[in-house]
Amino acid sequence: MSTTPRRRFQLPEMEGRMARWYARNRGSASQLAECRREAARLTAGLPDGATALEVAPGPGYHAVEMARSGRLQVTGLDISRTMVEIATENARQAGVDVVFRRGDVSAMPFGADAFDLIVCQAAFKNFKQPARALDEMHRVLRPGGTAVIQDMNNDASNAAIAEEVRAMKLSRFNGFMTRLILSTLLRRRAYSPARFERLVAQTAFRTCHVETAGIGLEVRLTKVAG
Repeated sequence: MSTTPRRRFQLPEMEGRMARWYARNRGSASQLAECRREAARLTAGLPDGATALEVAPGPGYHAVEMARSGRLQVTGLDISRTMVEIATENARQAGVDVVFRRGDVSAMPFGADAFDLIVCQAAFKNFKQPARALDEMHRVLRPGGTAVIQDMNNDASNAAIAEEVRAMKLSRFNGFMTRLILSTLLRRRAYSPARFERLVAQTAFRTCHVETAGIGLEVRLTKVAG
């Protein structure tokens, strides 16, 4: 079966007011707490001085949490100029050292074998060249390194979407808007586990491990050493 991407619903670019609205809504106490938990889980076991890249970090909350211990060298790469500005300011206010750069995941401005860990959260479904993005992740990973992609699961139910939004503890209006956006993205852009596996098979990674929970899926890809 072909993995050629379906024609995709176009959302407004994440610049200006839209980017700032998104950043505010991703900065709730419950979501920041989840960032801390995920950062600790995903970086557990990495040695001091290891390098981590977050692709499409948006406002940078997760990258900031990965850098908070001071053990890792953390970089963020985002296509949005506004998001790079917001993330840089968030890192400054948090007092952590993260370098946020503007760039395209399909042509990353990094050398080969540069990172021990790559994280991409809630953004992969928006990539216009997903196979090329995966090949770029493979290129910049060190042998034995891992890329972790967390995104929405096309197989998730409407009830799971509603539960996800309730957990965010947003205002009524923002909750409604968030539920609408999530529903649209999930049905029109998100990957199912099977579709993601077919896509990976066409890239340098070849294989992946996929787990699902709630409305999300987590894909782990390893660059084989040697």
